[in-house]
Amino acid sequence: MTLRVAIQMDHVSNIDINSDSTFVLALEAQQRGYSLLHYLPEQLMLKNGRVLAEAEPLQVRREKGNHFTLGGKRIIDLATDVDVVLMRQDPPFDMAYITATHILEHVHPSTLVVNDPGEVRSAPEKLFVTHFPEFMPPTLIASDRKQILAFREEYKDIIVKPLYGNGGAGVFHITPDDENLNALLELFTGLYREPIIVQAYLKDVRQGDKRIILIDGEAAGATNRVPKAGEARSNMHVGGTAMKSELTKRERDICAAIGPELKKRGLIFVGIDVIGGYMTEINVTSPTGIQEINRFDDVQLEAGIWDAIEARL
Repeated sequence: MTLRVAIQMDHVSNIDINSDSTFVLALEAQQRGYSLLHYLPEQLMLKNGRVLAEAEPLQVRREKGNHFTLGGKRIIDLATDVDVVLMRQDPPFDMAYITATHILEHVHPSTLVVNDPGEVRSAPEKLFVTHFPEFMPPTLIASDRKQILAFREEYKDIIVKPLYGNGGAGVFHITPDDENLNALLELFTGLYREPIIVQAYLKDVRQGDKRIILIDGEAAGATNRVPKAGEARSNMHVGGTAMKSELTKRERDICAAIGPELKKRGLIFVGIDVIGGYMTEINVTSPTGIQEINRFDDVQLEAGIWDAIEARL
C-alpha cells in the first residue's frame, strides 16, 4: 500500500532519535514507500471549512546530528492531499491540544487520523483510566481541600499531581510526616482551575513503573522504567532507567479488559502505565516506549502500528 502521511508533531529537529517513537514510525513509513509530510500544530488551520496545514516534505535517517531533511513549505489540504495524519505532538493536554482535535475531526475518518481525534479528546490520560476502577490504586479527583486532607488521613502516604500534567511534571510524593501539603494545595489552586488528582502512594514504584504498549487493543510489549535514587518519578526524561520486562498475568488481564474499548474507539497506539499491578494512566495523545521495547525484545512495534493503520484503511 502506498500512503501519503502527514505527521503533526513538535519540530523534528528537537527529537532524540534513540528514544523518540515518532521517529521510528516515520522511518518505518519511509521504508514502506510512503511519502511523508511534516507540520507543526500551530501550522494547522481551518479555512472556509477546509482543513489545511503549511507542511514540508520529510525524509528521516538514523544519523545522529543529521537525522532529517525537510523540503519546501506548501499549503496542503488534509482532506485531499493525504491518506493518514499522525497526531504526535507532545502534551500538555490543554485547550490548544483540544482545539487541534476539533479541527482534525473535520477530515476524520475519510482521512484517517491516528489516534481518532474525538476519542483522544474524550480520553484524558488520568481521567480515561477511571473507567476501569478495578485496576486502579485508591484515587481521589477533587478540588475540595477537606476531601483531599481526609484522603490523606485515610491513606497516609500519597501522590499529588495535576489532572492534565504530563511527563511527571508537578508530581509530588507527600509522606505521612510531610508538612507541605497545604502549601502545595495553595500552589496548585493558583496554577490550575481543574481539580487535582490524589492517589495512594504505591511503594512498588521503587521496582519500576511499567509502560505497556497496546496496538489496536492488543498488548504488544512492555518496558519497566525504574526511578533513580531519591526520585519518586520514573519518567525517562527525569532520570528513569528503562529495563527489559515481561507482562504478568495481572497486566495481561488489564490489557484484555481495556483492549476492546481501545479498539472500538479507534485508539490504535496506546501506552498504559502500571505500578505493582495497578494501572495509573492510559496514554493516548503521544505515547512513547517503542524504541526501548524494540531493543529489549528484538521487535519492531512500529511495523505493527502501520499494519494496524493499513488494516483500518
